[in-house]
Amino acid sequence: MARENLNDLLAFVAVAREQSFTRAAAKLGVSQSALSHTIRGLESRLGLRLLTRTTRSVSPTPAGERLLATVGPRFDEIDEELAALSELRDKPAGTIRITADEHAAATILQPKLAEVLLDYPDIKVEIIVDFGLTDIVAQRYDVGVRLGDQVAKDMIAVRISPDMRMVVVGAPSYFARRTRPKTPHDLTGHNCINLRLPTYGGLYAWEFKKAGHEIKVRVDGQWIFNGTNQMLNAALAGGGLAYIPEDLSQPYIAEGRLKQVLKDWSPVFPGYHLYYPSRRQSSRALAVLIEALRYSS
Repeated sequence: MARENLNDLLAFVAVAREQSFTRAAAKLGVSQSALSHTIRGLESRLGLRLLTRTTRSVSPTPAGERLLATVGPRFDEIDEELAALSELRDKPAGTIRITADEHAAATILQPKLAEVLLDYPDIKVEIIVDFGLTDIVAQRYDVGVRLGDQVAKDMIAVRISPDMRMVVVGAPSYFARRTRPKTPHDLTGHNCINLRLPTYGGLYAWEFKKAGHEIKVRVDGQWIFNGTNQMLNAALAGGGLAYIPEDLSQPYIAEGRLKQVLKDWSPVFPGYHLYYPSRRQSSRALAVLIEALRYSS
């Protein structure tokens, strides 16, 4: 059927239901004369009178009643389906790809987003653990999560955690064989658990700060990992000293399974920030995730 015929049928349904050319014309946004011309054209093509017109009212003929009963509900179904599609468009849905380091993924993203996914079953989250400063545009990530000082200036950044303190810890069994370090330089004589970071092109130099004085120490040891959880487990087993986030070590310090050293040298880093390109339009799904992760002190 030609598109104009569909428009004619819509016009007929409006007039038949309103039983008024004036009200139907206002509803359709056309002039009364144009609407009358459309109905006459439809009746002419069908060879049937569809409406009975008087000076006071308009009502369907038997043929018009039959046509209204047939096509009216069909148009209603179409309107309902279009409305449903509109709701689907506005409903948060889709897959959000996130690149983050291991610590942020385990302590912030997974716990907070688990609650969101229960409320929004059409949202999917893919988290890729990566210690490198990934180009999220080139690698087709929706967002990245890194410490605040690692986020490029041209990105939109949203804080999702408080500032983070790094600490040096070891197991009591380790300190039973070793003297506790009193300064960061003493670490060169200890068995330290190293972290390999692609961003730094090798092993991460432990950073310390005290009274405005900053020190970086290249440590050595028998263990090298590329994740903080492995470093923690090695330290718990007495394999050496580990340089890890304070919140990761705190439960074990409280239990006496780890001892902290060099407390007055422990540096504080800007907290984790979620970031994405300023030119990227945020989807409703991403907006939901951002609000769920946003940090408020």
